[in-house]
Amino acid sequence: MTFSARWEFDAIGTRWAVETEAPVSERVRTTVAALVAQFDEQWSRFRSDSLIARLSAGGSAPLPADGTSMLDLYARLSDETGGAVNPLVGRSLDALGYDPAYSFLAGAAMPAPAAWRDILHWHDDTLSLDAPAVIDVGAIGKGRLVDRVSAVLAETHDAHVVDASGDIAVYGVTERIGLEHPYDPSRAIGVATVASGALCASAVNRRAWGDGLHHVLDARTGEPVRTVAATWAIASDAMTADAAATALFFDEGPRAAASLDAHWVRMTTDGQVEWSPDAPVDLFF
Repeated sequence: MTFSARWEFDAIGTRWAVETEAPVSERVRTTVAALVAQFDEQWSRFRSDSLIARLSAGGSAPLPADGTSMLDLYARLSDETGGAVNPLVGRSLDALGYDPAYSFLAGAAMPAPAAWRDILHWHDDTLSLDAPAVIDVGAIGKGRLVDRVSAVLAETHDAHVVDASGDIAVYGVTERIGLEHPYDPSRAIGVATVASGALCASAVNRRAWGDGLHHVLDARTGEPVRTVAATWAIASDAMTADAAATALFFDEGPRAAASLDAHWVRMTTDGQVEWSPDAPVDLFF
């Protein structure tokens, strides 16, 4: 399908593009803007006034609407990856220089708390930390927000695409989406076909600084992953695809993606390409 209208905006530190068959109304734009602003106010690690920033010293706060869905999925990812994915990885990212000030001044690697579920709790409409820690929902948060924006658009647009710089929701239409080469943005390693679902991509070159430092950490060590360069996952919704794309940076990733009913492709740092059986992709390798 060829869309005739395109709406672009900046949110949560990245560029978004919405494609629809008719222009998005000002009312819907206002609703989306309010939704994004609320999500940022609650979950941004880069804002001193966010809910998770205020909670970082410990204590409790009302559980945001997205909290149960995201943290339940984090618990599942943590189990599936042997602890490599952990929502208390925020201090690990800070230690390597990916901090709220964007200092990019790396210190010693800091593992995230292994027993994070003994510290972080979400139940009875309450989010709480029993000790100082920094929550980071980067592994799935953008996908969750893409899903929520798509749900708002679906009320008035029977077909649309929401693209938050690589986290893409496709609604009411089938799209072919290029898989960008992590070492050469002018090339694609293949094309994925997504029909009323989502594709999420992640790569170590997107948020990188210093000597081999980037935003995808193994929570068990606090070190950036070294063997996988880029991942792509296709699932029924963007939060699930985002979760699978994160898990695929680790050895346990294919099993985790299968448990999430996600198709996938990944490229290792030595240029090898791997993919799941029956993935709806045409690869150029």
